[in-house]
Amino acid sequence: MGKVLGSGAEPHHHSNKGKLMLDSVKRFLKSEDGPTAVEYAVMLALIIIVCLTSIKGLGHFVWMQFNHMDYVMTDTNNIP
Repeated sequence: MGKVLGSGAEPHHHSNKGKLMLDSVKRFLKSEDGPTAVEYAVMLALIIIVCLTSIKGLGHFVWMQFNHMDYVMTDTNNIP
């Protein structure tokens, strides 16, 4: 007769896959490539933060300039 699903006759591959994955992550972090990849990830995160902060500041400056131009162009007291 065939195996009945859920009878406990099947091997548990999920725990083996998790252990293998954990072991490969440990090996990766112990090798020289692991710390290098982590350093690059940290540098990339810092670069992204600097870029987003700069874009936000520049966006605010441009918004202020457009508001000023709108005020100057619509102010009827400036017309001679």
